[in-house]
Amino acid sequence: MAGAFLLVLLAAEGLTILRVRSLLTPHVVIGMVLVPVVLLKIGSTTWRFARYYLGDPEYRRKGPPPLLLRLLSPFVVLLTVVVLGTGIALLFSPTAGHSQWLFLHKVTFVLWFGVMTLHVLGHLLDTARLAPRDFYWRTRAQVHGASVRQWLIVGAVVVGGILALAVAPKIGPWRAAGPGSPPGAAQHGSSATPPSSPTVGSSR
Repeated sequence: MAGAFLLVLLAAEGLTILRVRSLLTPHVVIGMVLVPVVLLKIGSTTWRFARYYLGDPEYRRKGPPPLLLRLLSPFVVLLTVVVLGTGIALLFSPTAGHSQWLFLHKVTFVLWFGVMTLHVLGHLLDTARLAPRDFYWRTRAQVHGASVRQWLIVGAVVVGGILALAVAPKIGPWRAAGPGSPPGAAQHGSSATPPSSPTVGSSR
């Protein structure tokens, strides 16, 4: 279920990229909500990985994902963390360092988009088949841990909302300064052109 919800958030984040200059605030807000949801997904995947290789009969019966998806998984995790991390760094780094962080954000996004596309396509059918069972009342009672997963997602979204509120004051000064502006421009009311790339979650 976390994977399906993550796809929805990523799709919403992708829409903000189309007009990121005017949608910078929702881009940052969604990006911050993504952080705990991504961590939840990484945690659940690591749990399944551990249970399978420790010989848990239930996980052994389900079997592992295809080899290509298993090989891609470390890159998906690493690049997702780096894309989110560089976006957050853009908000908190000194103005003089914006250009470097923005470059890293763009490069890692391009790499992330490639591996994530393969990852999503590889899991799309299983996600479409299994995720709704956690929500339909007729099947929810038959799915082990459905309620726990729902509450974990709700908790992750609440934490993400708190993070978004915490970084919201950074958006205005970052927009005012932008990459390439002289240090301290934001504090002196500079009207520099806003950056042309998103700051959290993904980039053009």
